[in-house]
Amino acid sequence: MTLILRSALAFLVLSASAYAQNAKDGPTYTSPDKADGDFAFAGEYLGWQQLQGDLRGSQRIGVQVVALGNGKFTAVKYLGGLPGDGWLRGQRILLDGERTAEGVALKGNVTSLLVSPEEALVVDSLGNKLGELKRVHRESPTMGAKAPAGATVLFDGAGTDHFKKGRMTENGWLMAGTETSDAWNNFRLHGEFLLPYKPLARGQARGNSGFYLQGRYELQVLDSFGLEGGENECGALYKLVRPAVNMCFPPLEWQTYDIDFQAAKFDADGKKIEPMTISVWHNGVPIHAQRKIPSKTGAGTAEGPQPLPIKLQDHQNPVVYRNLWIIDTAKPDARDIDWLALPIKAPPVPVAVSDASGNQF
Repeated sequence: MTLILRSALAFLVLSASAYAQNAKDGPTYTSPDKADGDFAFAGEYLGWQQLQGDLRGSQRIGVQVVALGNGKFTAVKYLGGLPGDGWLRGQRILLDGERTAEGVALKGNVTSLLVSPEEALVVDSLGNKLGELKRVHRESPTMGAKAPAGATVLFDGAGTDHFKKGRMTENGWLMAGTETSDAWNNFRLHGEFLLPYKPLARGQARGNSGFYLQGRYELQVLDSFGLEGGENECGALYKLVRPAVNMCFPPLEWQTYDIDFQAAKFDADGKKIEPMTISVWHNGVPIHAQRKIPSKTGAGTAEGPQPLPIKLQDHQNPVVYRNLWIIDTAKPDARDIDWLALPIKAPPVPVAVSDASGNQF
């Protein structure tokens, strides 16, 4: 047995680490180059493990490793692959652990994980290798999508003319805490966002912002990497509807939302006769399919027939945005514009997966 296996197993036998849910928010990192030492281990891993009770068979698995600060970690193992890439939508297998001199050791009920920045090993209680995973980096199939003819480019890094009191970072990204200069009724919107890395933060303090559609309906933006995907997590219509699958990538990795929004309809007396309907693709994977939303969300503006601006919520977190463009589908024939050919039931193409060297597989 190798030294890394022996020392990591000693930790796993002695301790199944728990982590504090009410920890202080702690530091905020906006660049991988300036992140803490734990950041190198946090991310996604894809590979295989032996089938239980069958040494000749194996199954594909994915793992998401989440840094919790001060050397503490949690991880989720998915049978079949990662969310949006093979996961069988069944059990989420949780593991907890911490960083050791050799890497990160995570203990589960049946198997354990020994994690380095490039790979992860699945082992049993005796240190026998049961599986192996490689670190992967995924990219949305709609990342960098160009605005089609007939669309309005809201933000491309050249300026903030389409936003009220819009502010840009030194990198040319749009900062949260602004809204569009124009009001919008029915539309299709493409946007890309980057979440900060806040390892000690928990819940709504972990990189919070949101697309406030019409200022009424918040599509949550939050570092929910490795979480179940609840009604207040990334991809949710805030506190109303959870996403079909949690497609949140790790912090400090660019992500995409593609949104098809149809406003609620009202009669001449101001009575609502049809609810707002929305489809959303998170990193190219459908998380809401023609979902009817019964009311505004949270602190949103009251529903009504008038179009309103789209807000990028400021929640005291350095969330940034880029490549924002919109199609006004209230215009005649606008829904015939070649958008992104995104289907309702499945991703348009597999989410691109590459290893640490950028080689795709």
